[in-house]
Amino acid sequence: MSIFEEFEEIIRSCYQTLAEKHNFTEDIGLSKLVVELPRDEVHGDLASNAALVLAKLLKQSPKELAKLFVKELQKTSSVLSAEIAGPGFINIRLNKSRWAQEITSILEKGDDYGKKNIGSGQNVNIEFVSANPTGPLHAAHARGAILGDVLANLMHFSGYNVIREYYINDAGSQIATLSKSAFIRYREALGEKLEAIPAGLYPGDYLIDVGYFLADNYGESLKNLSEDEITDKIGPIVVDLMMESIKKDLERLGIEMDIYSSENQLVKEGKVSLAMQKLQRDNLIYRGQPEPPKGKLEQDWQPREQLLFRSKEFGDDIDRPLQKSDNSWTYFASDVAYHYDKLERTGGRLIDVLGADHSGYVKRMTAAVEAMSGERDMLRIKQCGLVSLLDKGKPVKMSKRTGTFVTLSDVIDAVSSDVMRFVMLTRRNDQPLEFDYAKVTEESRENPVFYVQYAHARAKSVLRQNKKPSGKVNLSLLIDIHEIRLIKQLSSWPKHVEAATHYCEPHRIAFYLMELAAVFHGLWNAGRENLDLKFIHDTDEDLTHARMLLVEATAQVIKSGLNLLSITAVEEM
Repeated sequence: MSIFEEFEEIIRSCYQTLAEKHNFTEDIGLSKLVVELPRDEVHGDLASNAALVLAKLLKQSPKELAKLFVKELQKTSSVLSAEIAGPGFINIRLNKSRWAQEITSILEKGDDYGKKNIGSGQNVNIEFVSANPTGPLHAAHARGAILGDVLANLMHFSGYNVIREYYINDAGSQIATLSKSAFIRYREALGEKLEAIPAGLYPGDYLIDVGYFLADNYGESLKNLSEDEITDKIGPIVVDLMMESIKKDLERLGIEMDIYSSENQLVKEGKVSLAMQKLQRDNLIYRGQPEPPKGKLEQDWQPREQLLFRSKEFGDDIDRPLQKSDNSWTYFASDVAYHYDKLERTGGRLIDVLGADHSGYVKRMTAAVEAMSGERDMLRIKQCGLVSLLDKGKPVKMSKRTGTFVTLSDVIDAVSSDVMRFVMLTRRNDQPLEFDYAKVTEESRENPVFYVQYAHARAKSVLRQNKKPSGKVNLSLLIDIHEIRLIKQLSSWPKHVEAATHYCEPHRIAFYLMELAAVFHGLWNAGRENLDLKFIHDTDEDLTHARMLLVEATAQVIKSGLNLLSITAVEEM
C-alpha cells in the first residue's frame, strides 16, 4: 500500500469516526476522494479534497467539515500537523521519518512497485498502426505505433489482459491502385522501357523491388493479365510483401502484434452481412435518404434512398450510409463489421489509436460500437497529432525511396528506437509534435531521453562505488529537503501509473520520468555545492548506507518507467 492509499484509508476512517459523532450518513460514497502531493511543497506533504467531496452530500460548509477532519488527522502518529487551505482543501504535514519508509516498500517490491490490479483480468483490445499496406511505414505512423504499444504495456502492468491488433486494409480501390503500380514495376523488371508512372498510381521506388520479385518468381506468366486479374492475382502477393516490410519495421521499433486481421478476409467470410443482420434485428438500420454532405447545398445534392444506420440515436451528427449505389458495402459498413468481430472475439473493451486525419471517424464509430454492445464507452479512440520532422529547425527532405515521405526505418537509422519511442511521448497524443534530429540526439538536459537515461546510469555509477549495505539501515537519517523531495517523487510513481492507465495517456509516464530525473539530478548537484549532501559521506557511514538505498530506489523506479516505455535502462553512458 502506497502512502497515498494509506492516507486515503486514514481519511475514510476519520470520516467513520465523524459520522458517529455528528450523525453523518455512514455509507456515503467516497470514490472521488483523492490524496496527492500538493502543487507547491510549501503547502505541506499531502493534500486531500475530502471535505470538498463530502460537503455537498452532507449539506455542510466545506471549511467547517475540513476543521473536523483536521482535528481527527492530528491524532495520527505520523502526522505532524494538518491545516485548511482555500475553500476546504486539507493539507497534511508528516514527520520526515515517515517518508523514508517508502524506500523500503520500493526496494521490497522491485519491478512490481506501482503495479495495481486495476483491470482485474478484464480483456481489452488495442488496435493501432493499421497503416494501409500500400508502402513502408512512415515517421508519422511511429507515433501511433508507440502510443498503442506503450498503452498496451501500461494496461498489462495494471492488470488487464491485453490484445494488440493490426487491421490490414487489404480491400478496395487502394489495393487495385497498388496492384497496378506493382504491375508497371514488374513489366520494367522484365525489360520493358516505360514512360513515367501514370498519375494516380504509387511512384515510390520501394515498388521496384516488388517488380523484381514478381519477375524472378513468376517470369512472364503475369504479363498479359487483364485489369481485374491484376488486382486479383498480383494484389495478394504485393500486400504480403508490404506487410512483411511493415512487420520488420515494427520489430525494429520493439513492437510485436498479437493479431493481424484482414479486411478482405472479413468480407469473404460474410462478417459484414452478419453485422448488418445484428443491426437489423435491433431495428438500428432503415432505408432512407441521407443528409447532404457538409459544405454542399441541397440544390447541388442528388439524394437517393440508401441503407442507413441510426447513428444519430447514439450521439452522431447524421445517420450513416451502409451501402453504395451498386449495393456494395461502404467503408463504414466494413468498419462496423470489424468492430463487431472484435467485440465478439475480445469480450471486453476496445481502444483504437488513429491518426489526426480520422477526426470524422470518431463519432460514427463510437456510436456503432455503443449500438452493437449496448454499453457506452465500450470503444475509446485516441487520436495522434501531426509529427513534423526537422533537422536543426529545418524540415527534413522527403525520402528518395518513397518520393513523398520519410520512412520509419530511416528515422530509426538516424536516432535509434529508444530515442524515437521516448520523444514520441513528450507531448499529449492529440497535440502536434516536432521531432528535431539535432535536438533528440544531443547529450544535454534539453534532450529528455538522454536526461532520463543519464539519471539511471548516474545512479548505477554511484551504487558501483559503494558496497550494498548489509543489515538494518537507518533510513530516518534522510531528512534534508532535497532527499525528501526525491522520496516524494518516487512515492508518487503508483499514482502516475494509475492516472496514465485510467485516462489511457502513456505520455504521463514520460513526463513523470523527466520530473524524477530532474529531482535526482538536483540532489546530485546539491551534493556538489554542499559536501554534506554527497551520496557517499566521507565521515558518516550510516548516512551513506541510507543514501545508497535512496539511490537504489531511484534507479529501480526509473528502470520500471523505462520498461513500460520499452526503452533500455542503460547502466553506463
